[in-house]
Order: sequence, then structure tokens, then C-alpha cells
Amino acid sequence: MKDKTSRSVWKAVSWRIIATMDTVIISYLITGSLKMAASIGSIEVVTKVFLYYYHERAWNKISFGRG
Repeated sequence: MKDKTSRSVWKAVSWRIIATMDTVIISYLITGSLKMAASIGSIEVVTKVFLYYYHERAWNKISFGRG
């Protein structure tokens, strides 16, 4: 069964929230600057939500691993 587009969008959004928090924490630990960490997190959240969405849709077209 294929996922609907809206499901892929919500999966992308929820994943980006988790992944961006991870990026901000790691960036803060490395730089020691909350401002820099937030900047890094805000840039990557925009680019990676689109990358994840298209990655998810591409995998939805592949039958590998499906029963």
C-alpha cells in the first residue's frame, strides 16, 4: 500500500522537528553559542524538509522490502 502525499508531508515535518533539535544541541555543544546553533538549525530545517519529502516519495515508488 502506498502512503498518501499528506502522510509524507507530516512525516517530513515531524522528523525535521526532532532532527533540528538534535542539530541545534550538537551545534551548541561544538560552538558554545546559542545564536550560532539556532542559525545552523534554522538553515538546515528549511533545506532538509524538502530533501526528506522527495526522498520519501522516491522510496514510495520502490517495491524493495515490501511484502
